[in-house]
Amino acid sequence: MQESVEIEYKRGYRKYETRRNRNGYKAGALKEGFDTKHGENCEFVAIFDADFQPDADFHWNRIPYLLENPKLGLVQARREFGDWQIQAIIDAGGWKDRTTVENMDPAVRASLKGWEFLFVGDVKVKNELPNTFNAYRYQQHSGHLVQLLFKKMSKEILLCKGITFEETSSYLCFLLCEEDHRTLVTFFFYCIVILSCVLIPEVSLKKQIAIYIQATITILNALSTPRSIHLLVSWILFENVMSHHRTKATITGLLKVNRVNEWVATEKLENALKQRNNTRPSSDSHFPFRIIERINPLEIIMGMYMLHCAIYDLLFGHDHFFVYLLLQAGAFFTMGFGQVGTFVRN
Repeated sequence: MQESVEIEYKRGYRKYETRRNRNGYKAGALKEGFDTKHGENCEFVAIFDADFQPDADFHWNRIPYLLENPKLGLVQARREFGDWQIQAIIDAGGWKDRTTVENMDPAVRASLKGWEFLFVGDVKVKNELPNTFNAYRYQQHSGHLVQLLFKKMSKEILLCKGITFEETSSYLCFLLCEEDHRTLVTFFFYCIVILSCVLIPEVSLKKQIAIYIQATITILNALSTPRSIHLLVSWILFENVMSHHRTKATITGLLKVNRVNEWVATEKLENALKQRNNTRPSSDSHFPFRIIERINPLEIIMGMYMLHCAIYDLLFGHDHFFVYLLLQAGAFFTMGFGQVGTFVRN
């Protein structure tokens, strides 16, 4: 990509520019980009991550909405990237590096200023997914630090005079419960409540709560993607493993601890570079790498705990929770020993 941009640069089009520091991470880069002369006399701006590949007609499908409705501040495509009206960002106070959820921060502030947003779901942008389990963990951790934004914006929302009580409640609920309520429920129910019921016989868990309700919710979610119905069980087990990472991020953001504002770039393989060099990534099945690079201790500890509870339920229990616990323990061990995704040597 950089070579193609340099060719255009020689023709007089300066489209590629880097900075010499990482101050403010993504928000800092966007802020510095707005301060350059390239942003002068521009009405709209499109924002993507470096690995995203928009189609050639991307703007043709988006800009007309902004031209037709001057109140629109953002037209968003599938995923979180889209075309912003620059004036909306200016009215919102610009980009701020106070959290790692830099895209949600100006969106909420612009909405408080009266700007409207439009989601165009049929416009899709291809991107490269994380290639390793650890990279996916870091990505999910950063994306679930919304609670920090709630702490920083709650006062601003409560003091805003241009919105009603219902709108204020919606903003606060959005920031507080946007994705985290599902994460917390999943983690505490599947990884704490069921295990506690196994180890403490005096505590009983009705099957209507343990199985039927959860199964109904899961099946309804799966119906939205029927092509992946065969991955239903694997998806449930994987999401349960990820729930304790997301719960950790939620609590970290709420308590503002453990380098909560530090941004970790998501590791990806750069498909274009691989194709040019005709190279292939190393597979997990090759052992020459150091064991320490493959092991995730938290997953192994949770897997051992799940396995202990499964054996205990098999010997002394009557509710057959060991069937689920054995499967879930296997999922934790699979993640813990680095058997998910492509393994790249550090």
